[in-house]
Amino acid sequence: MISGIIMASGFSRRMEQEKLLLQLDGVPLVERVIQRAKASNLQEIILVYRSEAVGAIGYQYNLKTIHNPDAHLGQSMSLKLGVKAANPKTQGYMFFVGDQPFLKVDFINELIEAYYQKKHAIILPRYKGQQGNPTIFSSSLKDELLSLEGDEGGRKIIRAMEVKKIKYVDSQDQQMGQDVDTWEMYQQILASCKS
Repeated sequence: MISGIIMASGFSRRMEQEKLLLQLDGVPLVERVIQRAKASNLQEIILVYRSEAVGAIGYQYNLKTIHNPDAHLGQSMSLKLGVKAANPKTQGYMFFVGDQPFLKVDFINELIEAYYQKKHAIILPRYKGQQGNPTIFSSSLKDELLSLEGDEGGRKIIRAMEVKKIKYVDSQDQQMGQDVDTWEMYQQILASCKS
């Protein structure tokens, strides 16, 4: 099995409001990610949250929800809480960001299938050549994941990994890899959805 971990405890500092609750087609950004994860072949989904309003959405979908009281210490705290909460028998951890509203179920499953081929320790998506999320890390890297600090996430592990142990899964759908970091970007997305 692979455990999906939705990291949703950031502070949205560039947005200056809780961006995960911003709506697209009437659905909060984080809920769109949850819906796609739930519809995929993942057997376990964990939501790591800071805001109670975000956590409440996870409850609605019967996710394993983990509050992150130390979100100020960076992305690594979300990552580690998710890893610790995952089923001990999991074969891998699939890390999602909560603000990637155009992610598609078929592509999530394609990444999962690439991991189940058991040839690589890390699966990374690329959208028109640009590396993005969600990423999958083998459970054999659990200790390395739990040793991360600060706001770097898994990039440190990726850089240290042998190239032959990393598999890239490519998509030409650039929009699918888009996350929402600024109010201007959110407005552009809203405008593109209306056109």
